[in-house]
Amino acid sequence: MPTPFDISWPLGILLFITTVAAMEVAAILGHKYVMHGFGWFLHKSHHTHRFGWFEWNDLYGVMGAAAAISLFWLGVQEQWGTFYVWLASGITAYGAIYFGFHDIIVHRRIETGYVPRSNYMKRIVQAHRLHHVVESRDGTVSFGFIYAPPIDELKRQLAENTRTGKAVVRQNPVGRNMTGPA
Repeated sequence: MPTPFDISWPLGILLFITTVAAMEVAAILGHKYVMHGFGWFLHKSHHTHRFGWFEWNDLYGVMGAAAAISLFWLGVQEQWGTFYVWLASGITAYGAIYFGFHDIIVHRRIETGYVPRSNYMKRIVQAHRLHHVVESRDGTVSFGFIYAPPIDELKRQLAENTRTGKAVVRQNPVGRNMTGPA
């Protein structure tokens, strides 16, 4: 029996795409104001030298997965409707995109031999490297995972943050597989 929250395939696909885009906005804001704010105690592990497979920062991914799993459960098991399934699918897709871009391509948690060649991929990788050159939680740049402002703009902003004392910049970025200059 359909519920009030059952939606058609075309609307579901639209919700899915909208959710993926909204997740990037949520990730930018969460990264800037939570991870580099009151949640720094977990995220700091991502900005320091370490060895091993996991870091405390991975708990943010677990939280995102828990939200998606809950929405899948509500949509399917509790029969709240396909709206929740499409929403959970968009969150899950964003998590997979994030894992691919951030953890595999940028930080090489799984070595694939992939070398960014497109201007877009080069910008994403370089922007994240610039994010990691700042020693503290304050004054860094580029908080997105699938969107990054132009590199010249990020370098200008980083130089300004350094000049004003907002950022203490190291020569090389620090974090998993972050070697060489940004």
